[in-house]
Amino acid sequence: MFGLGPHGGFIVASYAAAVLIVGGLILRAVLDHRAQKTALARLEERGARRRSDRARDGRP
Repeated sequence: MFGLGPHGGFIVASYAAAVLIVGGLILRAVLDHRAQKTALARLEERGARRRSDRARDGRP
């Protein structure tokens, strides 16, 4: 298989598995990022403020 010798199938399968795993991790991070942004937007709609905003206003 592609000049990889008798272990070519294993090598290709290993690379394919690695690509799927890394792709899954990236997808999970993107979906979690969207969920966190949505949750933060909901909190801000309800009046919750960020600590960094309070520090800029001069309040502890």
